[in-house]
Amino acid sequence: MPINWFPGHMHKAQKEIRALIPQVDLVIEVLDARIPYSSQNPLLQSIRGDKPSIKLLNKSDLSDPQLNAVWVDYLEEDDTVQAFLTEPNETDHLQQLPELCEQMFAHKIAAKKKIHVMIMGVPNVGKSTLINTITQRNIAETGNEPAVTKRQQRIRLSEHVVLHDTPGVLWPKFDNQNSAYRLAATGGIKDNVVELEDIAFYAIEYLLLRYPELLKQRFELAELAETTEQVMEDIAARRGSLKGRGMVDYHKVSKIFLTELRSGQIGRITLETPEMMQQELQQVAETRALKEQKKQARKARNNKRKR
Repeated sequence: MPINWFPGHMHKAQKEIRALIPQVDLVIEVLDARIPYSSQNPLLQSIRGDKPSIKLLNKSDLSDPQLNAVWVDYLEEDDTVQAFLTEPNETDHLQQLPELCEQMFAHKIAAKKKIHVMIMGVPNVGKSTLINTITQRNIAETGNEPAVTKRQQRIRLSEHVVLHDTPGVLWPKFDNQNSAYRLAATGGIKDNVVELEDIAFYAIEYLLLRYPELLKQRFELAELAETTEQVMEDIAARRGSLKGRGMVDYHKVSKIFLTELRSGQIGRITLETPEMMQQELQQVAETRALKEQKKQARKARNNKRKR
């Protein structure tokens, strides 16, 4: 089932961000270390342009340690980007961010000007918790549901640095459905707007391919079945998610599985790699080109009829 996302306040937030971006010197983008590509909003990328960016790969305590390093190296291939691994309750490294901003824009301090920094990220990526850690105050509202921050706010990080917090923004349409499913699997899209069973099946299929041993260990499975559906049934049996006559309660077991995936109870898992990203970007480009080709063909046929 395709996933799309059209809440009205997201459009308003995008307009506000576009209006603010010319005034800022630096963009801090908070990503989910489990899905660095899928949590990187392409609309935000186009809005940022070539402004310097610090990318914080948050929740790195839940992601695959080996792929953490791979993603940092990949992101820093862009000369305008510095990438750092962060955890929600990490303090030392996050509280050094204001000092880093001051070092990057020492010329502004010399000119007695403020350094304006925008922080952005998709919903539920942990942005508000990071802000509270950086400032050592409970300034930003936090919660386990996506889209807790609803409006912009200005926060003074130091004498010279002003932080502009923005609402979490998702894009209005998912050209890449893989990204949509990964966002949903990690909690970036509210559960009440997706089919939990579809999301759980998608995630189990990936774990079967990439992390089979973690699946076996967490759910105490002697062997892994060959099909995703059978694995789901085996997990349901282990987690008491069977109804009468041994029928699987797919909604219940999906919720249990996704809760354990999101909390890291299954293990440290990353749901995508740079190679997967490149392949999917190519597929999206080809799909867009085909749609445009069909659109132009329809337009040509309509013009021919009018003559």
